[in-house]
Amino acid sequence: MCRLFGFRSVIQSQVHRSLIGADNALANQSSSHPDGWGVAYYVSDSPHLIRSAQAAFEDNLFSRVSGVVSSETVMAHIRRATNGNINPLNTHPFQYGRWVFAHNGNIKNFPQHRNRLLSAVAPRLRRFILGETDSEVFFYLILSKLSARVDLSRKGCPVQDLAEAARAAVAEVVSLAGEVHAKDDGPSGETYLTFLLTDGEAMLAHQGGKNLYYSTYKNRCGERDTCPSFSFECENATKTGYINHLIFSSEPLSGENVWIPLKFGEMIGVDWGMKMTHF
Repeated sequence: MCRLFGFRSVIQSQVHRSLIGADNALANQSSSHPDGWGVAYYVSDSPHLIRSAQAAFEDNLFSRVSGVVSSETVMAHIRRATNGNINPLNTHPFQYGRWVFAHNGNIKNFPQHRNRLLSAVAPRLRRFILGETDSEVFFYLILSKLSARVDLSRKGCPVQDLAEAARAAVAEVVSLAGEVHAKDDGPSGETYLTFLLTDGEAMLAHQGGKNLYYSTYKNRCGERDTCPSFSFECENATKTGYINHLIFSSEPLSGENVWIPLKFGEMIGVDWGMKMTHF
């Protein structure tokens, strides 16, 4: 299906290598995921979103964007369509206010369940659904669950609330479409709910059947002698829960990062203070 990338750091960093430079960077993976791409990054707490219906490896704009993006929070997605036509409105990531979301997966028999899922979306949010995909409806379903817990426009969303809202949205989908399929290589028409969600500070990832990996440290950081934020956690697993960077990727990217697979059904979140929690 699709490929995801998410990045959260204590300092502004470029992600050109992950998107373009690595042997298996997103641009290279897009040859088999050719139905559009999107990159979201945050500047002064505001998300900037660029999307295209072209394949990333054919689109010069993808290279240009990837080369200039420097941010504490970045999300990228390359699409292989399952629901919805190939156009910018159906391309991930999706945005509402501070919130940005990307999904790798599918809701089984989505046309059959679409109206009931839409009815579960808060009316004040429903009108912002512009595309045809199950992913966008799922995003607004999560936001609806979250809006019952927090003000969506305020900074500092507790990652616990974010995880609980996401669990509630997953349960709603399962109640209609059946259980999430646990194997990455299962039939394409089954339900898979692997996703990334952020407001620029908190970031949450869910392994919903499609593979997802995370990294919080490197074997050796090439900037260890010059980076003002270098710490023990940059080259070792955290002992306190606090980290300096967190990367999510649909597959391990080449380089010095140490990658760990999320387990099926597992969520990992990081809050505004870069404290990581497993759910």
